[in-house]
Amino acid sequence: MRPALRFLLGQLLWLLAAVVLLYTLKAAGERLLPRAQAGHGLRAVLFINGTLGDKSFFDGAAKGMREAARQLPVTVRIVEGGTDPTRWLPALTALADSGEFDLIVTGTFTMAPYVEQLAKAYPERRFVLYDAAVDAARCACRNVRSLLFRQNEGAYLAGWLAARLDRAGLPGVAPGGGLGVMGGMQFPVVDDFIVGFRAGAKAAEPDLPVATQYANSFSDPALGKEIAKTLFARGAGIVFHVAGASGQGVNEAALETGRYAIGVDVDQQALYQARQPALAARIVTSVVKNVDVAVLEALRASLRQPAAPGGVVSLGLAEHGVSLAPRAGLLAQWPPALWQELERVRAEIVAGQRRVPSAFMPRTPG
Repeated sequence: MRPALRFLLGQLLWLLAAVVLLYTLKAAGERLLPRAQAGHGLRAVLFINGTLGDKSFFDGAAKGMREAARQLPVTVRIVEGGTDPTRWLPALTALADSGEFDLIVTGTFTMAPYVEQLAKAYPERRFVLYDAAVDAARCACRNVRSLLFRQNEGAYLAGWLAARLDRAGLPGVAPGGGLGVMGGMQFPVVDDFIVGFRAGAKAAEPDLPVATQYANSFSDPALGKEIAKTLFARGAGIVFHVAGASGQGVNEAALETGRYAIGVDVDQQALYQARQPALAARIVTSVVKNVDVAVLEALRASLRQPAAPGGVVSLGLAEHGVSLAPRAGLLAQWPPALWQELERVRAEIVAGQRRVPSAFMPRTPG
């Protein structure tokens, strides 16, 4: 064999061996990688009917999706739909029609009719609807898992605590001035928070006034600040806000007026602690709706039972679906007797010994 031909043959054999080696390494790597990275896992998308950065509900859902991508064989995508409601259905339809996703996650009361419509049009897709439920009378929707939160239970604890703190007298605030609540918009989920908060406050201090006002927006911090300042000027020592990004204005108003706020959905005191400690010090606690945990568990369930029907999951204090944020800042200095009594109230709710009113009638069994 000529030397040139022998060299060429040697080069071809070397190249073939290299290709085989690379293919073997790739296959081994895919076995070692999480299934989602290897292309065999669940493909899930979160559609947000708004934008990230609300330091509340949407950020919590996104956190759950990212945690799913970290823990599970799931590939995830997060889509921000913006604040224009006319764009939500077309965008959600495009996601369902694309064929890129096995599971579509979205939430809030306003998205329920769209999910009902798409669940019937795309029966091969699966949907998770958090903080709302499809109407069984309109849609069989066995491909939709609805996640409901008994937010009234967590808000009850916040109202009870706020009333006791107000009567005792918070630093810089005269005792007995009352409480305030600001809702984003007047619809059942928001009202469920408000009903629970007011009931808890009245249970602790029956004569304490609790003023309520709506911002009619979940994305207007400036308006939230204006409303909060009005409530503070009327005597409220603490204002609880259930208003998404509009609630950031309540926190700012508390800082500027020397009063206090109660956050919602996530631990807002912890969110502000590193960069704005003075503002964090004005947030007494937060009614935490563990949307991240609920979304993560919904994706985990979809992996375990990919063909399982939908249904309604109800999450309250007993299921750790809602809670108060861990004690920090001002509350860390309060006497233990207050926390012992608050824990007794929580235990009575979990055991069904203390009834918490709801804006939903009848209430989904929990």
